[in-house]
Amino acid sequence: MSEPSTEADRPVVLRGGTVLTMDDAGTVLPDTDVLVVDDRIAAVGTALDVPAGTREIDARGGIVMPGMIDTHRHMWQTAMRGYGADWTLTQYFVWYYLEHGKKFRPQDIAAGNRLAAIESLDAGVTTTVDWSHNLHTVEHGEAALDALRSVPGRFVLAYGNIQAGPWEWTADPAVRSFLERLRDERDDMMGVQIAFDVTGDPAFPEKAAFEVARELGLPVTTHAGVWGATSDTGIQQMYDGGFMTPETTYVHASTLTRDSYQRIAATGGSISVATESECSAGQGHAPTEQVLQYGIPVSLSMDTSVWWSGDMFSAMRATLNADRMSEHLTAHLEGETITHLRLRAQQVLEWTTRGGARTIGRDDLGTLQPGKKADVVLVKNDASPVSFPLLNPLGHVVFQAQRGDVHTVIVDGRVVKHDGKLVGIDLAPVRREIEDTIEYLKAEIGEEAWRAGMFPQMPEAEAEILDNPYQYSDFKDESKRAGGEERVLGR
Repeated sequence: MSEPSTEADRPVVLRGGTVLTMDDAGTVLPDTDVLVVDDRIAAVGTALDVPAGTREIDARGGIVMPGMIDTHRHMWQTAMRGYGADWTLTQYFVWYYLEHGKKFRPQDIAAGNRLAAIESLDAGVTTTVDWSHNLHTVEHGEAALDALRSVPGRFVLAYGNIQAGPWEWTADPAVRSFLERLRDERDDMMGVQIAFDVTGDPAFPEKAAFEVARELGLPVTTHAGVWGATSDTGIQQMYDGGFMTPETTYVHASTLTRDSYQRIAATGGSISVATESECSAGQGHAPTEQVLQYGIPVSLSMDTSVWWSGDMFSAMRATLNADRMSEHLTAHLEGETITHLRLRAQQVLEWTTRGGARTIGRDDLGTLQPGKKADVVLVKNDASPVSFPLLNPLGHVVFQAQRGDVHTVIVDGRVVKHDGKLVGIDLAPVRREIEDTIEYLKAEIGEEAWRAGMFPQMPEAEAEILDNPYQYSDFKDESKRAGGEERVLGR
């Protein structure tokens, strides 16, 4: 006789919700059920017959949608949530790259990763790419990985090291062994990428890191088109070297010219737009106009909780707002009026679901269709006056909903959040872990410097403009300091 089913492996049906399938046609199904059996979506339809013992979740009045996917978040920095609220990008670079990032121990990386991973699930983000660029030893990498594995979400570990040139750390046999192990495990819940940037040095020292990625068969994710840090030169070098592939992710890609966008489009890579970051920190304007113009696959991301929110509702809202503001402002400067918007709620919702799935190479995620992986989110909050009327479900998710409205989250067929509460996750030890990291960092940095970092002084009128410290060689690109209208507008 077989063992009786446990709560974790029972089929689950979400009954009577408004289902956003996010399929090719953008189908929206009112009063529809979604049946999950094992790790797959078994059926989508009305009044479904379900197996005996199926767990029923009342989705009436709510919206059932695919799990959201964040394709770029520095999860280790969540240990310092909100610390850099008033930073510029340069202050962020100085704090982490030049001064204090190297102080993080493996356990501090783990603390931030674990908290960020839990935060993702709580907000309905079922897959998160951990752009883990402070792994200055393999021990740090192991800690990052172990923390992610301790949380029942889906993750991609993008291995990076801001404390050394990528051609240096990718040559380390221990790093290579770590990457090969993750690649060969082919774990359905844990993907792997290599994360580094191309600074535009004419010697193109990053070529060696690309060759390692190619040899290992691993995708590269890179911050491209970041004002003052990475430019068209890096895209040209990647293109000439044959390193631009359909698996490559270009994060931000905000300050590039037409040629660079055309190269990205021609080689099939994806752009990860982190609009809240781009608007606040100064990487450049979110390239929403360019991805639409050139037909570039796109996903959304939240970047880091050291500044901003870690939920994709914010990402979608910020992206629509930024694009529409730009469109209106451009028209106003020409004495015109916009009467029809180019970017719609459905598009940013697609970028957050199926767009993210495409970016990480997972065609089994991102839509609610039979046979797809069962990563499902129910947005429902009967206690909220904002939950009704539900007229335009696409617009409701993008402009009305927030993380507190995430009622149920299913990852790989497993219910990890229900009725607004995380399942089987105790935050007390996570809080203690974070408190230990903060206590340690404060002691290492010093109370005065810690406070000064959180509340940077206003610059004097004649303050010197600092060179961007995000570089690993002596090369200085003057074009980054005085680039013109061509790059800003993507012309």
